Amino acid sequence: MLGQKATIGSRSGKGGRVTNRASDTDRYVGVRIRERRVMLGLSQQQMANLIGVTYQQAHKYERGINRISAGRLYEIAQVLRVPVGFFFEGLGDSDSGQLPARQRMCLEVARNFTQIDNERHQEALSQLARVLASKA
Repeated sequence: MLGQKATIGSRSGKGGRVTNRASDTDRYVGVRIRERRVMLGLSQQQMANLIGVTYQQAHKYERGINRISAGRLYEIAQVLRVPVGFFFEGLGDSDSGQLPARQRMCLEVARNFTQIDNERHQEALSQLARVLASKA
């Protein structure tokens, strides 16, 4: 970032103080955390336990209400088995923060699949998806 000025927080209040309010970037990172957590079939409570925070704090991270420190983001990346950069992929795209309908549907399928306890049912669903994909 040579030659560029990095701003942390937003300027407001008397004297242009930097506040600690969440930004669009914080919300985007929260969406990416939730997306990956759901893909892995983890509940918010499970993720919270793994990173050592309360359920409420994990919820606030995902909603972009509370900012995430660099160290905490690194912990979350380790738990979710992704590089830290994963949370910022696509940040500059025009529809930041909004998952396309197809991506939301894929997340829902992944979440529902992980909740199927019967391995034979999981395999049957997997085979069905392969057959349907090959017909496309």
